[in-house]
Amino acid sequence: MDSREATVAVVGHVEWVQFARVPHVPGAGEVVHAEDSFEEPAGGGAVAAVQLARLAGGSLLVSALGDDEHGRRSTERLQQLGVTVRASLERAPTRRAVTLVDDARERTITTFGDRLEPRGAEAGVPADVSSLYFTDGDLDALRAARAATRVLVASPRAHHALGHGVELDALVLSREDQTERREAVGAEGEARVVVWTEGEHGGSYRRRDGAQGRWAAAPLPGPPVDSYGCGDSFAAGLTYGLGVGLPLAEALSLAARCGAMCLTGRGPYERQLTHADL
Repeated sequence: MDSREATVAVVGHVEWVQFARVPHVPGAGEVVHAEDSFEEPAGGGAVAAVQLARLAGGSLLVSALGDDEHGRRSTERLQQLGVTVRASLERAPTRRAVTLVDDARERTITTFGDRLEPRGAEAGVPADVSSLYFTDGDLDALRAARAATRVLVASPRAHHALGHGVELDALVLSREDQTERREAVGAEGEARVVVWTEGEHGGSYRRRDGAQGRWAAAPLPGPPVDSYGCGDSFAAGLTYGLGVGLPLAEALSLAARCGAMCLTGRGPYERQLTHADL
């Protein structure tokens, strides 16, 4: 598998996230002490772009950011992580979030502000991209992405753009996420394959022709630390695998390895699968 053959991109959102470890998520009226606090640009678009960069030697992220400190810091940090950022600057502030990771390694997220999405001509992607993951944007942005890439994978979080007849090579969602399942309904018929992740139980898929199957979860390469970013790392791995021509079963196996690796790191970027691991 030669990463030099893969030109990869993401169209999606970025959030400036403050992470903190807590023994448990506080209940109503309860106070808990947070430890190990740190900040990163994250959100589905950012996490997937970094994972793709580590697999392919670089990636492009098309996004929208506020013309503010968090927007500038997001661009600088993502560039350090191998991502070329092409972002329109908005008057609205960059969306922020607080993520609490408890002793069970589960994450709870609270967001602040509107999600800024790439729109229309501002979301242009260079032609001949081998694979692209679409997490957010309007319908024109999705059409531009489809025209630019051979393999288009989408998240149901981009529900405003989905359901309008743009063909997807894959639609990826969490079986346990009720919001994603609800938002995916209108787009499932547009996808050649729909993929449902199930965490430690692996997951399942259904092709447009009705063929179905499952894959097993990948063994963890270390103790579990933090589940933030596992799903987006999985989706990025699937996007990369399909883009370099792997059969679906092999692309899903690669994606599962990406999700498992992310689970063993602090935050989304400490441990992600790289091309050297393949």
